[in-house]
Amino acid sequence: MTPRFRTEYDMLGAVDVPADAYHGAHTARAVANFPLTGETLADRPHLVRALAVVKSAAARANAEVGALDPALADAITDVCAELQQGALHEQFVVDLIQGGAGTSTNMNANEVIANRALERLGHPRAAYDVLHPLDHVNLGQSTNDVYPTAVKLALDAHIGELLAALAELGEAFAAKAAEFSDVLKMGRTQLQDAVPMTLGQEFGAFAATLAEDRDRLAEARVLLHELNLGGTAIGTGLNARPGYRERAIEHLRRLTGIPTLVSAPDLVEATQDVGVFVQLSGVLKRIAVKLSKICNDLRLLSSGPQAGFGEIALPARQAGSSIMPGKVNPVIPEAVNQIAFEVIGYDVTVTLAAEGGQLQLNAFEPVIHRALSAGLDHLTAGVGVLTEHCVRGITADRDRLAATVAASTGLVTALSPALGHETACALALEAHHTGRPALDLIRERALLTEAELTALTSPAALTGLPAL
Repeated sequence: MTPRFRTEYDMLGAVDVPADAYHGAHTARAVANFPLTGETLADRPHLVRALAVVKSAAARANAEVGALDPALADAITDVCAELQQGALHEQFVVDLIQGGAGTSTNMNANEVIANRALERLGHPRAAYDVLHPLDHVNLGQSTNDVYPTAVKLALDAHIGELLAALAELGEAFAAKAAEFSDVLKMGRTQLQDAVPMTLGQEFGAFAATLAEDRDRLAEARVLLHELNLGGTAIGTGLNARPGYRERAIEHLRRLTGIPTLVSAPDLVEATQDVGVFVQLSGVLKRIAVKLSKICNDLRLLSSGPQAGFGEIALPARQAGSSIMPGKVNPVIPEAVNQIAFEVIGYDVTVTLAAEGGQLQLNAFEPVIHRALSAGLDHLTAGVGVLTEHCVRGITADRDRLAATVAASTGLVTALSPALGHETACALALEAHHTGRPALDLIRERALLTEAELTALTSPAALTGLPAL
């Protein structure tokens, strides 16, 4: 019978490892130690690919400085290429939250790469006298420079996806702004009638605020490109050959296609500092807050359809009730609201984890990574759903909007320069109490000529937009 396990050894003694596993003893212990979230490294393919890129760059750099046999370096880089293409991700079995500042993640990567490389070289798994997870795959490295470097590269990829999703949502709002550019409505402050605007202006503001968020996210992305690879344990570069750090960063630039990757000017500071993650988390919270506000607006504007604002209609996606026939709910904005609440909570997690660092290392980078990667994943998905299943299908009730403008006392604000504030205020109060349109009262009392009323209440005069 084929044995179910093989025996490997670490500093604590013998460990049973599944015979068909590419991971080894260190990973097996971590799996036993951290049955916490049910989410493993395999659930974060961006991180697995980033780990492969870092290990490949390290192997190439070590070969170039004479620290690693070129044949072993080639075997390692070949496996890393496989990982980058999605192979063996199921072998990354360690829980995302773990003690040890990411050591178990680094060990998992080292062991999978070593055992697959041994297989490619014609040796059995665990033949570590030929190619060792630590002596060769982890040569010149420490978890403390590998893990944060991989996390930054993984987050960079996540950010690229979110930026693309936000751009699509912004374009969808801009298209609606153009479609509704001639639709007059009442703007509101504190949920009370304010002054007229167009529905196009309202949707254009949504597009503009998303453009601002894309700019802030792009700025935070660049800050991730300063790396501490080559600093090893605490930033002093212990056990790394001269020239290794520079070559490793150079290979990372080539492998990732990110020309702005640089080595941190102070590796000791960079190894202990997680400020860039706090910065990124704050930007994600900003995006979440603003997205949630937009979704609140969409829910308000579509409320009703008879007893609410009823100014716009969202696409009907599903039945809204198990008891109320015909009810349809704004389920897409509601889902994005909930993602926003989650991301705001993640920001608290990142803040506390960053504050909890001590001396030369922050031990809590695994939970920082989990919070940021989950937030980026969920925001990207939520933005995509909001674009496709909601915004692109929004319609406007033009008749209702026009009637609201005509009946609103807020229209009097546009006439107050011509009428005077006291007269305008008295007209507004009378219109409110009697339910009669303020324009009818003005006409009855001949306070303004019809020509004056037409000019003062034209769309251009009311909204600040150029006359058509």
